[in-house]
Amino acid sequence: MSKGLIAPYGSWRSPITSDLIAGGSVALSQPCIDGSDIYWVEMRPSEAGRAVIVRRNKAGETVDVNPAPFNARTRVHEYGGGDYAVRDRVVYFTNFADQRFYVVEDGKPPRALTPAGQMRYADPLVDSARHRLICIREDHTRAGEEAVNSLVSIALDKEESSGEILASGNDFYSSPRLSPDGKNLAWLTWNHPNMPWDGTELWVGSLDSHGSLTSSERVAGGQNESIFQPEWSPDGRLYFVSDRTGWWNLHRLNSDGSSEDLQAMDAEFGMPQWGFGMSTYAFVVISPATITYPVLVSVSHATRAVGSFSRIASRIASDT
Repeated sequence: MSKGLIAPYGSWRSPITSDLIAGGSVALSQPCIDGSDIYWVEMRPSEAGRAVIVRRNKAGETVDVNPAPFNARTRVHEYGGGDYAVRDRVVYFTNFADQRFYVVEDGKPPRALTPAGQMRYADPLVDSARHRLICIREDHTRAGEEAVNSLVSIALDKEESSGEILASGNDFYSSPRLSPDGKNLAWLTWNHPNMPWDGTELWVGSLDSHGSLTSSERVAGGQNESIFQPEWSPDGRLYFVSDRTGWWNLHRLNSDGSSEDLQAMDAEFGMPQWGFGMSTYAFVVISPATITYPVLVSVSHATRAVGSFSRIASRIASDT
């Protein structure tokens, strides 16, 4: 038996080091379902914090999508999130080292979609019908000046491109969401000095067959109203969280341009948007398939919110 060591308090060496503890703490984020596959991002301290997109198939087998040294992490707005998108097992992600978009197809190494330079990309969605990504671009090409944010599209069937601008002119953009029929695009935007939890605007634009915005209008939000997580339901209606009442409640946009609070509550159905891709609700289709319910999964007063689900569902069902 080894002889014990006597040392002043706090100076003895422990075999349990900070590296040992942190090395086994893998952070999970950004889950996504594509067909029968499930994807998520793992932040691995054992690989110097590299962010790895992982795919799990229906047999329970997992595989890393982006091989080392590729690191799926964006620096747009500096806080990250919205690092990848997937459609039909094809994965698109931003690489941390150069902030370029890459595409990964089964059995092939990552291929760059955007050129090297001072552009950053985040929050992508796949517009399959038009063979493109729609995302947020942050332009750092003007040295000594503030970066320029825009909503852009990136062609998937052409050579490397920095993207075509769909909307610009404001300080910040986020949350592009394409309607199920591909005819409308929703997004959030805001300006200094606001943070997104102070005041944001929700815009909706009409897309032509080529994907250009032919018209757009602000449908909610403003200088003193914060909008969080716009989402199109499977039946093509736009939902969003607004704090216009002083509480982040779930709202729905009507066909006449008005919007309604689905269940007014002294509860927060949103959260401060520090990063891209944040979510507090999703949709589930319950038979008959024409009825779509939003499922609230994260609120400040969970017990009351869960109790209100049946009232929200009944409200939606009565309007269907």
